[in-house]
Amino acid sequence: MDKFTTLTGIAAPMPLVNIDTDMIIPKQFLKTIKRSGLGVNLFDEMRYDRDGNEIADFVLNQPAYRDAQILIAGDNFGCGSSREHAPWALLDFGIRCVISTSFADIFFNNCFKNGILPVVLPQEAVDALMEDARRGANARITVDLENQTVTASDGTSFAFDVDAFRKHCLLNGLDDIGLTMEKAATIDTYETQMAQARPWI
Repeated sequence: MDKFTTLTGIAAPMPLVNIDTDMIIPKQFLKTIKRSGLGVNLFDEMRYDRDGNEIADFVLNQPAYRDAQILIAGDNFGCGSSREHAPWALLDFGIRCVISTSFADIFFNNCFKNGILPVVLPQEAVDALMEDARRGANARITVDLENQTVTASDGTSFAFDVDAFRKHCLLNGLDDIGLTMEKAATIDTYETQMAQARPWI
């Protein structure tokens, strides 16, 4: 998992509330167990028409937001079913941070496990960042995980809270496997001791 320290990038405004995981990545794309290749189908039913052509006015199809790394979203982002493919699709597209007033719990947890930082801010802060994001590619937002701040293009800064353990994992690029591998020496010692004490196992 890639580390998340400081991110400065284009923020795409998506003011819809209750964006669920089926909107993020529709069910027909859940057949794969790979984390790559899902970005092209992110928000599929909003990005493409029935013939597979891009819908021009959808935010991520607009030239200013094709390279967005930050998403400014409405309340209750990631609700619905608990599919981990949702953060996989966001990450594969290039989104490393989602900012909202609230997230569904399972989606929120899955983000941290996949290298995405979900930031919860008060409504007035999200409104300010949403307005800033509407300025397009020239309005770059900075997310500083170490200092727990989001800074708009005009220099206005908003502080956010994050669990200390999750912060540690993101800063160091540690998913569940990475956390386990940190204990590799202890695990090896234990297995050696068990092989000697219980050779029949």
